[in-house]
Amino acid sequence: MTDHNEVLYEENEGIAILSINRPEKKNTLTNNVIQGVEDGIDRASRSKNVAAIVLRGVGDTLTAGYDLTAQGNDWDTPYGAPDIETREGAWDPVRDLQFMGNNVRRFMRIWQCPKPVLGEIRGWAIGGATDLILCCDQLYMANDAHIGYAPSRVFGTPTTMLWVYRLTLEHAKQFLLTGRAIDADTAYRIGLVSHVVEPDELSAFVESEARLFQNIPANQLALNKLLINQAYENMGLQTSQLLGTLFDGITRHTEEAYRWAESFETKGFRQAIRDRDQPWEDYGERPR
Repeated sequence: MTDHNEVLYEENEGIAILSINRPEKKNTLTNNVIQGVEDGIDRASRSKNVAAIVLRGVGDTLTAGYDLTAQGNDWDTPYGAPDIETREGAWDPVRDLQFMGNNVRRFMRIWQCPKPVLGEIRGWAIGGATDLILCCDQLYMANDAHIGYAPSRVFGTPTTMLWVYRLTLEHAKQFLLTGRAIDADTAYRIGLVSHVVEPDELSAFVESEARLFQNIPANQLALNKLLINQAYENMGLQTSQLLGTLFDGITRHTEEAYRWAESFETKGFRQAIRDRDQPWEDYGERPR
């Protein structure tokens, strides 16, 4: 087992396991984490010993989304963006699109991987976590876990935009317009996940499911995955992702978004989150 950019990589009995390893930060996403996932997917894709891949988080949470409090990482250097000096307070939508588009490109390495990728949802998968995990081929969820796009309420739109392609129109609007958290039973009922499992049995169950792919030729798996993905890409997935990524930047630069982000300093980060979620009574918040 090796540690690469806060993501652990392990090969074991025919499968690769990628584990986001920031449990003290609820496995929130940084540039290093996203790069580590992409590198792990590429490494597993090249390995002749790997039939399938498991993506999970270390500890009690898959990931709580982007680390909005991180300082000093290299988010400020978008992939391929020109180094242009800008005036204070200016927003460059093209630079923002390149920055967030680079994250989408790396998330989509899961979608493009020729081998099945199984996502393991434990605890919480919030906001940007869904941009990542919904790229997996199959999702498995602990029965006490939750998933949701809370930034629908302020400060974001889904960038990989796979919510729409994995759900019906009614359910996509139900959960994206409100940002409501989805419990495991609901996620299974609406077809968002394949299986719901007891928390202490989840990892073993997912690994056993992943190992079953050793019984199918790699070429067969790759071609079937490519065929299914192509059908969804023909429905306009790439266009939806372009708009989702562009709109995400716009929603982070509205007056409401600026005021919400500024409240981190006056209220504190946790209180700002509580104020956002309390009316909906989810993501751990309860009526006052």
